[in-house]
Amino acid sequence: MKLSRLAGSLSAITLAATLALTGAGSAQASTKPATPAYVALGDSYSSGLGAGSYYTNSGDCKRSAKSYPALWAAAHAPASFAFAACAGARTGDVLGKQLGSLNGSTGLVSLSIGGNDAGFSDTMVTCVLNSDSACINRINEARTFVQNTLPGELDKVYTAIKGRAPSAHVVVLGYPRFYKLGASCAGLSETKRKAINAAADLLNSVIAKRVADHGFAYGDAAAAFAGHELCSGSPWLNSVTLPVESSYHPTAAGQSGGYLPVFSRAA
Repeated sequence: MKLSRLAGSLSAITLAATLALTGAGSAQASTKPATPAYVALGDSYSSGLGAGSYYTNSGDCKRSAKSYPALWAAAHAPASFAFAACAGARTGDVLGKQLGSLNGSTGLVSLSIGGNDAGFSDTMVTCVLNSDSACINRINEARTFVQNTLPGELDKVYTAIKGRAPSAHVVVLGYPRFYKLGASCAGLSETKRKAINAAADLLNSVIAKRVADHGFAYGDAAAAFAGHELCSGSPWLNSVTLPVESSYHPTAAGQSGGYLPVFSRAA
């Protein structure tokens, strides 16, 4: 073999080895970036209360394997997954108990919060057990709180999240409307249903405004649940049920068919 041919062969071998080591020239060698560390915060709509399949170590927080955070994490294999959402949580609980997993490496945060601050549970009990006027009065109390006090409480939570996880993409999810109106349905009167839906719309609008002002992403659960409210043909929400704490919370279908797509699009 001539020296020129030998040199050419050695150069080709060296180039091939370099390409093999670096992955250059191979489409299969390129890989997607790892999914960032994910932290799920919030209340029962994020913990999965009402969906069943609760983790045994989650206690009263009722964290479900069928919740949208657990389903998303199972599908995307984030670098780490901290599931801090807890049934019954208010803004103060997020601030005091749920932010420990947030840090500079956190890449994604989900959150639903505000409904319990506004008196969600008490309002629904009042509306189920009492007259139209008593229901409307309790809803009006909640509306006043949502308009005048809740924005400041949400600001505290959003500011704290940003401070602890400055690089994270934060997705805040709203709440569904509970009822399909105009349908024949046993239970609450149409007057109560309209007032409850209107209160949910107000709550969502306040949350969405604060979310936008903090530069976070908002997930519209009301749109996702349209056609699957209570009194529809295929509800994704529990009506009054046992255990009673699951009442008016998303079913497993509501988590997978409603909340999960909304979060996935925003994430």
